[in-house]
Amino acid sequence: MLNRNNLDAATTGQVIALAMDMADAARPASLGYFRRADLVADNKASLGAFDPVTAADRAVEDALRAIIADCRPQDGILGEERAGVDSQSGLTWVLDPIDGTRAFLSGAPTWGVLIGLADAQGPFLGVIDQPFIGERFVGGLGQCWTAGPSGRHPLATRPGRDLSQAILFSTFPEVGTAAERAAFQRVADACQLTRYGMDCYAYALLAAGQIDLVVEAGLHPYDIAAPLAVIEAAGGIVTNWQGGPVTMADGGQQVLAAANAEVHAQALALLRG
Repeated sequence: MLNRNNLDAATTGQVIALAMDMADAARPASLGYFRRADLVADNKASLGAFDPVTAADRAVEDALRAIIADCRPQDGILGEERAGVDSQSGLTWVLDPIDGTRAFLSGAPTWGVLIGLADAQGPFLGVIDQPFIGERFVGGLGQCWTAGPSGRHPLATRPGRDLSQAILFSTFPEVGTAAERAAFQRVADACQLTRYGMDCYAYALLAAGQIDLVVEAGLHPYDIAAPLAVIEAAGGIVTNWQGGPVTMADGGQQVLAAANAEVHAQALALLRG
């Protein structure tokens, strides 16, 4: 079975190229729906919650799955919108076709397409792509770069600093349970600046050296697989709120993504209480 440690040069080149092909294909597939007045959302949640899914989510995931089926049918697929495909190779593609569907519905360009590749140990290659801006962030298997309107540049997270100088991001002000919200607030109170609502783009900004922390709860594997690989390639740290590894288990996961060990340790101490 394949894993990150036994990939030969040909296979490495193939999966990197495949990830780029998928990200390229996702751009027209998603932009055909973005800021369309007739776009509607179905609600996947119940009990008064709102978890939207649109035709764009389904169309993008279908496009990505078709590429995998054509090029590497032996690989597994874990996606947000369709049933999983068991891996015969040891490798699994982890897909979030539109991460930030609420932003997509609102016309805000902070959503993204997430493409991750994982083995039994977890994700080791990731792509965060923002089609409307035309930005791509790639990390793993020797890749560590961003490309967009300002050109192509290496990714590198911020150097260590005190938490009082740190910038913290999270998608929602309401982070998880009451206990999780209280833990998050301890970190937010210690940081210089806290911002909300960026979805996967926050993780991209962390990898690019623009911010220091992303703290979230209630995530699924497809939310974090690609960002985890990109951030670790750029020199950052991604753990759960206990300091352990983020696994590819089911949802509800707490995630602490940090630019460096110094700010990670300070934030982790506050999350633990």
